Amino acid sequence: MSEETTNKQEMPEQLSDILLVLDKEKMKIQAVKSIDEKGKMETVDPTKENQSQFMRVDKHGDFFSNFFSNFFRQLKDPTNFSFFKVAMPEAVEKAKEMQKQVDKPTPEGEKVMKEHEVKAEPQPDKKQENKNNMETAQTTTEATEYRYKPEQIDWDTMKNLGLSKEYLEKRNLLDPLLRGYKTNELLPIGINLGGSILRTDARLSLQQGEDGNVIVAIHGIKKEPALHLELFGHKFTDEDKKNLLETGNMGRVVNLVNTKTGELMPSIISIDRLTNDITALRTDFIKIPDEIKGVKLNDEQKQTLMEGKPLYLEGMTSTKGKEFSATVQFNADKRYVEFLFDRSNNNQQAQTNQQNNQQGNQQSQPQEVPKTFRGKELDNEQYDKFKAGQTIYVELKDKKDQPYKGYITFDKDTGKTKFEFPGQYKARVEAAETHKTQTAVNSEGKTNEATKNVQEPLKSGQQAPKNKQQQEQQNEPKAPKQSRGRKV
Repeated sequence: MSEETTNKQEMPEQLSDILLVLDKEKMKIQAVKSIDEKGKMETVDPTKENQSQFMRVDKHGDFFSNFFSNFFRQLKDPTNFSFFKVAMPEAVEKAKEMQKQVDKPTPEGEKVMKEHEVKAEPQPDKKQENKNNMETAQTTTEATEYRYKPEQIDWDTMKNLGLSKEYLEKRNLLDPLLRGYKTNELLPIGINLGGSILRTDARLSLQQGEDGNVIVAIHGIKKEPALHLELFGHKFTDEDKKNLLETGNMGRVVNLVNTKTGELMPSIISIDRLTNDITALRTDFIKIPDEIKGVKLNDEQKQTLMEGKPLYLEGMTSTKGKEFSATVQFNADKRYVEFLFDRSNNNQQAQTNQQNNQQGNQQSQPQEVPKTFRGKELDNEQYDKFKAGQTIYVELKDKKDQPYKGYITFDKDTGKTKFEFPGQYKARVEAAETHKTQTAVNSEGKTNEATKNVQEPLKSGQQAPKNKQQQEQQNEPKAPKQSRGRKV
């Protein structure tokens, strides 16, 4: 999160619907504002003047169900109230309709009330409930759960960014967007600023705007995580910073504060390793799988992951059938349990960057070596060579699905991938080969048999005598060295 957005932080989850409540004693429709630690609910009149105080809740599927279940459990006298969920833009008008129904019931009004009413499910024993949640949790959102539809996206805006529906589909990036996630890779985008065009790489996501419309959010690359700033009231400790820089995950649950309602939101925090954004995720939305790579998790292990802590697992089986062990941890940005393999080089550099930032010396944090380039996922052999800085051959497809070939090389210093067409690569290699002799003789003190007697430095690309004089020098045998023995 950059300093420019410090005062306008986004919620860990986009909140967009309004919760209306009917007090059965007062027979009055109100908008929910907040709920305190003692379970007392605070409400306000559902007017346009009070809209900024309305509690907003996620309008989609399981997200709302989880929220409302928790809210209902905290409420001191839940049976005294009836709740209704309405869209933000129509909240005031719907509240008026519902109040008319309370005052003078009609069949039409009853239909409106039933359409928007929210009913809490009977709550089982808390201990048993946690156990059930763990048993039914999955790594990712259910396959049918989409937060958005393609027709909700402003494709004109996408076009202005240089993107299209067809392009996103071919790169397999539209599906995660519709599920409410960020794209899993950086995209090259262009932003028209009137007199100039800004071109950059960024991740994209979809979010619900204040007016209910879907907007495209651009997550640009930051030099480093802004860990010196507070995040929704949370100030990062030295241990928090260390964990985030070393593993990308903070490793504990903290209470973040909803800046509009004052609600406390238990959340875990991770770093987006592609952009250096700081990402928070409410614990309500953490879903832990029953098993990981063939290892079934017990309740204690699941609870460890639910709390955002790292967990060491032994006896897992890779896709190639080999047994391995590793540390796993839930990542708030990826929204699944990830493997924490050795990141020592990047971790050390990240800590150095953070220290330099505090001293006023801004340095960029190196990127992780990407496994995907222009939509092409590298196989394990290619990736190992690519990660080691070697040049590898790839076959790709352009935006119109036409094939093309080339060579890519990862620059560890800049964190960028260099692409060369076959002709460019061949010319570079031939040029390097041509100058190899010159460099070896003039700079490295080595001997080239064809020019070993030439007394002048070799020129660019030279591998043999360049003129008659040098040819004579090469042909002329050197006089034998005189003995330095003592005369008798």
